[in-house]
Amino acid sequence: MTLTPARTPRPATEEWFAARSYRHDRFSDVAALAARKRELGLTTSLVLPCREVAATVGSVLGAVEPLRGPDPLLDQVVVVDAGSRDGTADIARGRGAEVHDEAALVPEAGPVLGKGDAMWRALSVAHGDIVLYADADSPSFRAHFVTGMLGPLLLDAGVQFVKATYNRPFTAPDGTVVDDAGRVTELTAKPLLAMFFPELCGFGQPLAGELAARRDLLCSIPYFTGYAVEIGMLVDVFARVGLGAMAQVDLGSRVNRSQRLLALNSMSYAVARALLSRAGHAGGAESYLHAANEPGGVRLERRRVPVVERPPYGGSP
Repeated sequence: MTLTPARTPRPATEEWFAARSYRHDRFSDVAALAARKRELGLTTSLVLPCREVAATVGSVLGAVEPLRGPDPLLDQVVVVDAGSRDGTADIARGRGAEVHDEAALVPEAGPVLGKGDAMWRALSVAHGDIVLYADADSPSFRAHFVTGMLGPLLLDAGVQFVKATYNRPFTAPDGTVVDDAGRVTELTAKPLLAMFFPELCGFGQPLAGELAARRDLLCSIPYFTGYAVEIGMLVDVFARVGLGAMAQVDLGSRVNRSQRLLALNSMSYAVARALLSRAGHAGGAESYLHAANEPGGVRLERRRVPVVERPPYGGSP
């Protein structure tokens, strides 16, 4: 099958970038946001998919605690835990979060297949009119990660989906910044978006785990499982509501743990498979065979990289 790259980006992409790219500090007035939420009659849910994040989940939940007061900006905080053995779930409960074992959510769907599957299953318990997803492995998480993402959805009736963007430094073990992180983003996701979905080139972090959207929109699109979830969601929302209903918010700097380069090839493979499938090409085997270069020499390595698609969630929380 011959793949046909998408058309050259239209000026509308640049116009969108100018109109729909925000800084988080534009939405720093928590009381005003909460009042607007109340005026609109909306509720909000924050979902944190977690796996072995005992070192950071407490500080993440502590950062959002001020948003859960008598006039809350956040009505529900849900931790979906992947059977962590480091005490993640207990720490989250101690911080007042609603904690669910991912395997207990939508059990009829079978075994949980990674982060994207956990995000999809979370819709069975996240009851907010607006659902916000965030990663819980960042020591730099602050309340503006939430206020910034909710701002456009509350203040602009035309926005239905918000994606985070940020600077993500790559640090050495001693804390020295040695480069920019986001290697899968820069070397896989963005080039493929430029070729097949150029209207989406304005998103600075297309693989960001921080995003917020109307719950009914999230329930109308499929979810890829595993590493492919964020890129698939970006493309599917674009197809569903168009670029004008999408926005991004610059959260400043975000630090989280980085993986070794060889550990990222499975992520790159999943992202590429998802994007190519949305471009009309269903190729790419689940079994990823590649030559791994290591200090001791080169060896063939085969990894199983399933990219399963969950259907639009049709149930109620």
